[in-house]
Amino acid sequence: MAAVSVIIPTYNRADKVARAVASVLHQTYTDYDLIVVDDGSRDGTRETFSLFPSRVIRLFHDENRGVSAARNTGILASRSPLVAFLDSDDYWLPEKLAAQVDFFEDHPEAVACQTQEIWIRKGRRVNPRKKHLKPSGDIFLPSLRLCLVSPSAVMVRRSLFEEVGLFDEAFPVCEDYDLWLRIACKHPIHLLDRDLVIKEGGAPDQLSRSLTGMDRFRIASLLKIMKSGHLNPRQWKAALRELNSKCKIYGEGCLKRGKKDEGDYYLEIPEKLSKTQSTKDI
Repeated sequence: MAAVSVIIPTYNRADKVARAVASVLHQTYTDYDLIVVDDGSRDGTRETFSLFPSRVIRLFHDENRGVSAARNTGILASRSPLVAFLDSDDYWLPEKLAAQVDFFEDHPEAVACQTQEIWIRKGRRVNPRKKHLKPSGDIFLPSLRLCLVSPSAVMVRRSLFEEVGLFDEAFPVCEDYDLWLRIACKHPIHLLDRDLVIKEGGAPDQLSRSLTGMDRFRIASLLKIMKSGHLNPRQWKAALRELNSKCKIYGEGCLKRGKKDEGDYYLEIPEKLSKTQSTKDI
């Protein structure tokens, strides 16, 4: 059994997935199991894998069910005690796996860590805005506003999924925001302050660009974590404040677009919560 399972989900990225796979094969740390899940691609992605020896990749072909399902297929197929993800439009620098494995060996109590990353947008390097800077340790409160963990940069203990569950396949976007909240409310997520991932953005096929109303799914995640019973009073209050803010922004946006029923529903969520102090009826 390899020490690390590396999971690459991909969909219609024949032009980029080979680069992602190659960046894994060029890692200085070699005790890994590489799992690629093709989520129903129709662009020649399958033929791309003929470039690589079949013995180095475990390849799964699914019907198109979304990135959460593809990652879950990989998790369920994995057997290694550590799991790392790599989105097919990103790639790793050669020391990425070695640095994180070393971290877990030095910190046996840790369950999750991520690295810094270099952002590329339309072929140019850009600096993250202040709100995107990654904290380390107890990151639950700052993570309520927006996702501060990158799938391509994270490594977790596989046992963590038995505790918090897999990616929620009902979420077409913000599935990572949802999972990291479930983890961060219980455990620290540590940061290795090294740029070890190249993260590309700005492409038209990225879900964050192709789907509108992402805050609707963040609101659903907040309600879900608040219903879970896992939050302490401080976490609950912080989640409630963020929920109120997101409901106000999203609800007012719906009204401006003429979606009165949807807007009224989201604007009423904070009022219902203030009356019942419970999420069970929402």
